[in-house]
Amino acid sequence: MCYLGIITTVALLERRNKVIYIDMKNYYITKERLAEVKLELENLKKVKRLEIAERLEHAKEMGDLSENAEYSEAREAHTKLETQIAEFDDLIKNAVIIKRHQAQKVELGSLVTTGYKNVIKKFTIVGSDEADPLKGLISNESPMGKAFMNKKVGDVAEITTPGGKVKYTIDNIE
Repeated sequence: MCYLGIITTVALLERRNKVIYIDMKNYYITKERLAEVKLELENLKKVKRLEIAERLEHAKEMGDLSENAEYSEAREAHTKLETQIAEFDDLIKNAVIIKRHQAQKVELGSLVTTGYKNVIKKFTIVGSDEADPLKGLISNESPMGKAFMNKKVGDVAEITTPGGKVKYTIDNIE
């Protein structure tokens, strides 16, 4: 399960005549979501780790570990937890805060007011970690988000959907 919105750039380093590719990640996230991630990470480290440690200890007390389903499940839960902790640590370390400001074109953090079939809709462009289309939060990596990016007021964003092409007129950018 991936919790992170990733924009990847590749850097080349030359070391002892070998080319090394380094994957440098920036996670675009609002300060509110970053605060939520920090709280969740703290809970995972302080509460969930303890719970899983207790489950492992209890399963070990049951004896033969080779045929102990409870021990296997606890180990699997431990692996999953440590992966999630590592992902959150990486997100926090490489977070780039999205700042909302008045812009001439649609960018990360923009609140976009659009018109489609005489219906006014508002969307906020966020990183993929925060996307929630039902709440009007669309990822900059989604087809709709990509179509809106860099558009100005009055421009038309065209999105290809399974039902055909849909055109949204950009009415306002905040």
